[in-house]
Amino acid sequence: MSGAALGLEIVFVFFLALFLLHRYGDFKKQHRLVIIATLLAWYLCFLIVFILPLDVSTTIYNRCKLAVNSSPPESNGSYVTLAPSKQKCFKPWSYIPNGIMPIFWRVVYWTSQFLTWILLPFMQSYARSGGFSITGKIKTALIENAIYYGTYLLIFGAFLIYVAVNPNFNLQWNQLQTIGIAAANTWGLFLLVLLLGYGLVEIPRSHWNGAKRGYLLMKTYFKAAKLMTEKADAEENLEDIMEEVRKVNESIKYNHPLRKCVDTILKKCPTEYQERMGRNMDDYEDFDERQNSYPSEKSLVKLHKQVIYSVQRHRRTQVQWQILLEQAFYLEDVAKNETSASRQFVHTFQSPESENKIFQYFYTPTVEWYWECLLRPWFYRVLAVVLATFSVIVVWSECTFFSTKPVLSLFAVFIQLAEKTYNYIYIEMACFLTIFFLSICVYSTVFRIRVFNYYYLASHHQTDAYSLLFSGMLFCRLTPPLCLNFLGLTHMDATISHKNTQPTAYTSIMGSMRVLSFIADGFYIYYPMLVVILCIATYFSLGTRCLNLLGFQQFMGDSEMTSDLIDEGKELIRREKRKRQRQEEGESRRREWKERYGNREDSTRSRAVHTDQKESSFSETNANRPLSKYTRSNGRTERDRIELLQDAEPLDFNADSINDDPLESESGRYQPGGRYLSMSRSRIFDDV
Repeated sequence: MSGAALGLEIVFVFFLALFLLHRYGDFKKQHRLVIIATLLAWYLCFLIVFILPLDVSTTIYNRCKLAVNSSPPESNGSYVTLAPSKQKCFKPWSYIPNGIMPIFWRVVYWTSQFLTWILLPFMQSYARSGGFSITGKIKTALIENAIYYGTYLLIFGAFLIYVAVNPNFNLQWNQLQTIGIAAANTWGLFLLVLLLGYGLVEIPRSHWNGAKRGYLLMKTYFKAAKLMTEKADAEENLEDIMEEVRKVNESIKYNHPLRKCVDTILKKCPTEYQERMGRNMDDYEDFDERQNSYPSEKSLVKLHKQVIYSVQRHRRTQVQWQILLEQAFYLEDVAKNETSASRQFVHTFQSPESENKIFQYFYTPTVEWYWECLLRPWFYRVLAVVLATFSVIVVWSECTFFSTKPVLSLFAVFIQLAEKTYNYIYIEMACFLTIFFLSICVYSTVFRIRVFNYYYLASHHQTDAYSLLFSGMLFCRLTPPLCLNFLGLTHMDATISHKNTQPTAYTSIMGSMRVLSFIADGFYIYYPMLVVILCIATYFSLGTRCLNLLGFQQFMGDSEMTSDLIDEGKELIRREKRKRQRQEEGESRRREWKERYGNREDSTRSRAVHTDQKESSFSETNANRPLSKYTRSNGRTERDRIELLQDAEPLDFNADSINDDPLESESGRYQPGGRYLSMSRSRIFDDV
């Protein structure tokens, strides 16, 4: 089993990252380089989280071997026995051979740092650029990142000059490398504590509120009102941008040098706008530079960027509106079915998607009623209590992990108890649950936060390339300090435990933080205590209240604005529900009409075909008559003959029934058979 656990986790984490990226990104429409870079960033960060428990168990085993080899044998009279620890020291099932983990961590860490500080910022600017060529996009990305890269180079250069001039410092390359790692981890830890303080409170509270059906329904109404405003704004913005595109399309003709740029912009527009603009093009007109003023290439680049942004935003709001409607309809169905005496879950609207037959077989309406109306609220409450317990343990450990005598960090206590018995499975499970919970609190906040319309991770393939790349940057910057914080909570970091023991392979890659003592002994220890203040602020929703005062509508139960938006969203959902009910009623009526009268139409069509065959045979027998030109041609297809017969059906009437006009009755234009008298051979000369 040596190395097998490492290989299995590498494969599992890859498919996990691929699944999440498929949920948020769009593999068909987004650029392949964006997908590959984001997948690599997410994959490396998730891989660090999953592999670190194996590193901890391997380190504990190596410490055990080192203690056994260094401990002398015990003498008891004439007998010599080995130390007791030698009998307990055995190799774990997930043991990773020496030399593999340092190389693995070095490759993973430096690759993630290269992504977050160099490649991903450049690709962000490249993805948002409106250039029409690769060279133009690269030029725009370099200009936008010049200040970004220049600031870091200036700080690093000033530091090198200071070290070179000051004779008290004699730094080597390894120490400079450690200082760079410490600077990156300091920035990441600063952001990590902010996100962690929000997630430790919001995740248990969201699951507790998930058991309240009324709360979820009111919040859905609130979201509907806000999303409708955003949807209307996106539609209006798209109309304005498309109007500018139309003017540019009409002014720049087919032989203009910038016509290729306009065609590129048109390809990014929605299909209905492309068809509308294509009908109004006059390609036969030549352009004249002396008479008309044409837009520059720079203005077209700006317009191209606006088109990409507006189309993406419009499509995202449309998809989110449909998803929110389905969620609101389902919550209303749950509220109605809670009082059902039959205990059968009844849906107002059937799902248009074809569900799995096996899932439908087991998840019957009765099972669905028991789960949605009875079991699910209690499950969410129990889960919220468990998550709240974990949050309390994390907050306590963050405030006390620097204490080594006595050990106050609960995570360190659990690991040390398991280390005494060398229960590696328990060690790995405890480490995995701890770091997994910390990762959920931090990463879920990254998925939830929204910076206006510049950064927003939207599910169902609606996240743009800029937001995907930005999330990859955040993950790569947050994961290394998260792992160091976890090792500090469990006292596996020698900087925290103050023990001269073998460090983990991950800590050895980071280097000794003693180079910067004010960071190792000050910032890394006391700054995580700030999580207590952040948790209190999140519990009382201070951030939400501040945003509400600034004019950003937030869901607050005691706000008048929230009540107005809930009423507005409720009316919007009711309107959409009536519209969908009318559509389904119309479809059901058409279906019933087709089932009821479909056989009659088929029989009528067969009789028409039979009659046409008789007429065609009659016309063949009288082919040599003088008036044969009035008969139907034998070369018509069967479908044309049926259509002609159906068109002739209104002429099969009686003369008595329509003989209201005396002029027509006296002129003798019609005969009782429904045929024109002028086309009858026997009475062709009656007018003479």
